[in-house]
This record gives sequence, structure tokens and C-alpha cells, in this order.
Amino acid sequence: MRGLYVHIPFCVRKCAYCDFYSLPGRTELIGSYVQAVLSESTKYADLSFQTLYLGGGTPSLLGGRNLRTLVNGLRRSFSLSELVESTIEVNPESATAELLETAWDVGFNRVSIGVQSLSDGELKSVGRVHDAAQAIEAVTLALRLDFEVSVDIIIGLPGQNWQTLENSLETLTKLGVQHLSMYCLALEHGTPLALNPPDSLPSDDLQAELFELASSFLGREGFGHYEISNFARKGHECLHNLNYWRCGEYLGLGTAAASHLGGKRFKNRADLHAYLNNPIGQVEEVEELDAKEKAAEEAMLRLRLLSEGLDAGGLAERFGRENAAVVIGRLNGMAEKGLLVSDGSSYRLPPSRVLTSNPIFARVLLG
Repeated sequence: MRGLYVHIPFCVRKCAYCDFYSLPGRTELIGSYVQAVLSESTKYADLSFQTLYLGGGTPSLLGGRNLRTLVNGLRRSFSLSELVESTIEVNPESATAELLETAWDVGFNRVSIGVQSLSDGELKSVGRVHDAAQAIEAVTLALRLDFEVSVDIIIGLPGQNWQTLENSLETLTKLGVQHLSMYCLALEHGTPLALNPPDSLPSDDLQAELFELASSFLGREGFGHYEISNFARKGHECLHNLNYWRCGEYLGLGTAAASHLGGKRFKNRADLHAYLNNPIGQVEEVEELDAKEKAAEEAMLRLRLLSEGLDAGGLAERFGRENAAVVIGRLNGMAEKGLLVSDGSSYRLPPSRVLTSNPIFARVLLG
């Protein structure tokens, strides 16, 4: 499987916790940016893709006309006849009926909505533009149009407690969403929230407790915890992201977009004006891993898949027994210490380690 990702860096206002490459208040450049993305696409002409994902930023700021121009242009550059999943990220305040109807008309079948919370106080505390009513309206409209709907939820927002979080989850699951991405709030360096953290931020222990309560709630509602931060009803897992975690190929178009093609990983420069001036010449950070490094990377990524885990035999087939043996030795050592669960041929992350997985992943990569 190969995925196509397009980064849309525009947003209405940058949230207090956000450290992604996004630019508030530059919407007059959207039309020029779409043309730049289509110019970049010609560099990789004739590739075929099975998934498409428009992320950001706020892709719903494209509006119907620019969205149609973008998708039609991508179809001229690439073979998209094999697409099985096409996702567009939207924020509630810009997920208009016109935008969503156009998205459906040009072939999108999945919408990822940045809900984050259904508590107006929590939303306001981190600078979200929308309110709970707009979020519910966006979810309802997307479901009515027959989209598969995923929503983002943040654990650990200022003032959050189990009552407010449970209300958000209960409302969303009753509406009929099929997928939830649930992220623990992190104070990223240089963000307004990190520079001036409010006293009402839940402690690390409370954040962990909220995540566990939310995970149990979703389990009772029929959602499988299939990846560290992702929950889905059976058959509604995100195929585009599964391809990332299985180390598949993907092409990223636009500023700051990353790619994995032909055994190489590379990324576009995070510079909008440079990209608009020369969209084809922005590649930087090219990396080509050797077989031993690739085996470690794939092991780390596949361990994110909580039920699927990592098959040791498959690792040896793809990268050679000698290269896989180095990684498997590390995995066995961690399994002996209870950091991983193993049956001798496969490895999984135990539920108790989900929120403390980063040190485990670092040991898989570096030993």
C-alpha cells in the first residue's frame, strides 16, 4: 500500500498547545498554495496511491472551489483509481455544508474532525476557535452525508475532569462516530501553553487516570484500542495511518510534508514563501537507512499497533536474519523485564506500558 499526504498549513488562529507547522491569517495565499502543490505533484507523476490524506493546519479552509481544484489536479498527476480511503481533516468552524458536500463529490469518504472537547471552557482555555455546539453540528452533518467520521480528543486540557471528558465521549459515541484519536496534552517547547501553563492543568497522574478511564469507556462502547492513541469500531481503523505504522511507502506534498519512497525518507522545508517560489526544490533531511536500521525502525513502529504487534519472522524475511537478530535480541531482553509481551515469535506492548512507551521505543531503536 502507498499513501499520499498533502499538508495544508493554513489556520484561523494557532492553538496554545500547537507546535505543528501552521500559519494563522494567511488565507489569501491558499489559491497560490494549491497551484504550488500541483506543481510539486508533477515531480512524482504517474505514482499510484491507495490512500489520500489532507492534513494541516486546517484543510477545511480550502473551501469548496480550491478543494475541487486540488483534487482534480492530483488526479491528473497520479493514478488514484485504486483509492480505498480518502480523508480530509476539518475544524468545526469551517466544516460548512458546501465544503463537506464538495469533499464527498470529489471522492473523499472519511472526515477527521478536530473536536478536542465538548466543554466550551476547555476549548476556550487553549484558544480553540469553535465551541461545542459547532463541533456537534459538524459531526452530525458529516454523518448525515455518509462520511466515515473520526474525531480528535485531547486528554489533560485545563480544568478537565472525568465528568467533562465522559460527557464528550458519551455524546460523540451516541452520535455515531466510528473512530477516535485520543491524545494526551503535551507542553511543547515554545508554545504559549508551555510558556504560561495554567494552574488548572491536570497533573500527570490525573492525565493518565483520565486516559485509562476513557479507554475503558470506549472499550465498553465497542471501540478497539488498536494503536497507542487510536480507537475504532471494527473495520473502521485508519488505513492511511496503518500504512505509516507498517512502514509502507508514502508521498508528502506541501510545506513540511514528509515522505518515504524507494527506501529513502525525506522532508520538505517548513517555509511557505520558499515553497510558493519553488515548490519542486524544497526537499531536505534526506535519510537512507541500512537494513539493520530499517529493521529497528519497523519494529518500533509496529509495536505501536497494540493488538497486531510485531511478527519476528516477517522482520527476518524483509531485512535478513542477521539484521533482524540484533533487534530481536533487544526485544527478548525487554520481554524478560516485562516491558513487552512475547510468545516467542511475536511481540506486543502491554496495556500497562501504553503511556510510558517512548523509552521502550528508544531502546528498540538504539539498544
